[in-house]
Amino acid sequence: MAPLYAAVVARGREPHWYATGDVPDTLDGRFDMIAAILCVILLRLEGEETARQQSVWLTELFINDMDGQLRQIGIGDMIVGKHIGRMMSALGGRLTAYRAGLAPDGDLEAALIRNLYRGEVPSPRASAYVASEVQNLRTALADVPTENILAGRLVR
Repeated sequence: MAPLYAAVVARGREPHWYATGDVPDTLDGRFDMIAAILCVILLRLEGEETARQQSVWLTELFINDMDGQLRQIGIGDMIVGKHIGRMMSALGGRLTAYRAGLAPDGDLEAALIRNLYRGEVPSPRASAYVASEVQNLRTALADVPTENILAGRLVR
């Protein structure tokens, strides 16, 4: 699952999210953007019976990476577990919010403002841009064979 996780992180670090989409280029902003991309991938895989275990492994890679990142910035062992617990709760909440936001009658921009921008309302241009790009990713992934996604190839 390492190639898929690397593709998720690479997609979440693309400069356009931060330059055009006004996602805060901070530790929290990058976490939120990577979590958003991860959620889109997990939502794409959730209906695939053959990808359930891979979804678990992908989530575990995310947890391990976040654990390592926290330790690198100096968070001590005693507190890392609490941070990871909050991150996992945040990921679960985001999955629910993005699932609803990406539904045919959903409000993706509202879900992004709440979860990606942490309630700070960006310019209408920025939020529309990010919503469009996230929706485009979701749409594109629908046409990518599951085995390609699992191999980290997110485009056809």
